[in-house]
Amino acid sequence: MMKITLRQMEIFINVVASGRLTHVAKAMDLSQSAISMSIKELEHILGRPVFDRINKKLVLNEVGRAFYKEIEPIYRKLSDIEFEFKNFENKGIVRVGASTTIVDYLMPSIICSYMRAYPDVKITLKEGNTQEIARMIEEGTIDIAFVEGFVQGSDIVKEKIGVDELIVVTADKALSQKPVFIDEIANERWILREPGSGTREVFLDYIKEKVDALNIFLELGHTESIKSMLNNRSCLTCLSKISVEEELKSGKLFQVPVKNFDCKRDFLLIHHKDKYHSSLFEKFVFFSRKLMVKMIEEQQCAIDLAKELKESF
Repeated sequence: MMKITLRQMEIFINVVASGRLTHVAKAMDLSQSAISMSIKELEHILGRPVFDRINKKLVLNEVGRAFYKEIEPIYRKLSDIEFEFKNFENKGIVRVGASTTIVDYLMPSIICSYMRAYPDVKITLKEGNTQEIARMIEEGTIDIAFVEGFVQGSDIVKEKIGVDELIVVTADKALSQKPVFIDEIANERWILREPGSGTREVFLDYIKEKVDALNIFLELGHTESIKSMLNNRSCLTCLSKISVEEELKSGKLFQVPVKNFDCKRDFLLIHHKDKYHSSLFEKFVFFSRKLMVKMIEEQQCAIDLAKELKESF
């Protein structure tokens, strides 16, 4: 009696993702006939078709959808185990993802410190907004990630590792001279991060009951781009306090004293619930979690001290 192989599972999952045999054949460096034969063998073993052939595409039918739901987490776990046992305990690759704010202001120190401690470990780092990184976790293209804001998905395990404060900033000193309520400055020109950004989503969710409409005149995909644009225009934005710490100290940017504004979000460590916890994975989680918590606490202490000194003069 024939049994389903790991290779057939891999081809099946790839065909589900693509829908076209030619794309899968090219990606896996196999012939189209080999991909087609594998699918036919799989359907023969199961005794039923798993795909409908519609407009030259393979589309999962009700049997295929049920089979995919059962087989996908099994294949993911088997792949993780295979990968782990091809690597030594302190030698291998850890695939890390991080949202933009964390990549720019926290991850460089963490990765450099880890690679000094474990020189035989290679770290690959993927950057994106919070939604993009969460999607990579769900798809299994990264092992672990650090994000901020809201993360949805029943397959994602979330662990809070710190708190970040969002503040309203501008390069126009006149806009920062007197305390205001957020609705009083809603009609000023605002630059925000792109949809899917944790910074944007937390800020807009926080003000939704106080502001009917925010005058967003520009959306950018990177915090550094927003800061550059602020220097050339009289406008406002809301960013992580740690991302503008240097600019606030140097006087390039100014915090707008918004009354009754206490907008905070969680920094999260996330991974897939079915992720195989190898020793390499566990060591990176422990190391990075400990270092990130320390960095967040130190930065918050520095920010609080600077605020106290400013208020005392």
